[in-house]
Amino acid sequence: MRNRLIVLPGWGLGTAALEPLAASLRAQDSTLHVELMALPNLAEGDAEAWLDYLDRRVPTDCWLGGWSLGGMLAAQLAARRGDHCCGLITLGSNVSFVERADWPHGMAKDTFQAFMDGCRSHPQVTLKRFKSLCSQGAQESRSLIRQLDVGIPVIDPVYLAKGLEVLGQLDTRAALQAFDCPQLHLFAGNDALVPAEAASALSELLPDVEVGLVEDAAHAFVLEYPQELAATIKNFLHESGND
Repeated sequence: MRNRLIVLPGWGLGTAALEPLAASLRAQDSTLHVELMALPNLAEGDAEAWLDYLDRRVPTDCWLGGWSLGGMLAAQLAARRGDHCCGLITLGSNVSFVERADWPHGMAKDTFQAFMDGCRSHPQVTLKRFKSLCSQGAQESRSLIRQLDVGIPVIDPVYLAKGLEVLGQLDTRAALQAFDCPQLHLFAGNDALVPAEAASALSELLPDVEVGLVEDAAHAFVLEYPQELAATIKNFLHESGND
């Protein structure tokens, strides 16, 4: 269904953070059916297991989108489905969240390992730190943190840790290069978790797809600029033949 968009959230925060964006999309395009779908709660930290889970539950022949980890999973799922996915939209999603020898635009490995260790030993403290990083760089960071606090689901710490394991595994470059349908990738200029340089690096990797950078925005720009992001997504969908 070219008028159906499934959006996956980021790590640890549930779908509530995406509600303003979904509401803005519905308001700006009454023909678009936007559905938010939670990430898996699995006691497995294997990315393929997570993708298998999503593949069984996410409808086919629609648009796939996601924020941060959700966007990375959506990218892998889109590549799996090929022509049975209308297109892909990612928001604040690095191709590799953790730096690699051939991708220096990610979080330092030791920093990420410390984050994982903290999640296992003090999950709520780690989640609080994560919310702070999501809002860092925003015009009104304190207000954004309060917004992120609304509707956060109670997630078993085991599932939180497994989600980070998946995040550390994913490298979506091959999937994005293989997926031959419309793609839109939006990044935040002041993102404390995904370097802005990742946007230009992705443009070099995929010169034929749309990559945008929202200046003066934090990682949680889905909450910071929902109307503006919705307008960009709506225009992209219409230009891609979703009328």
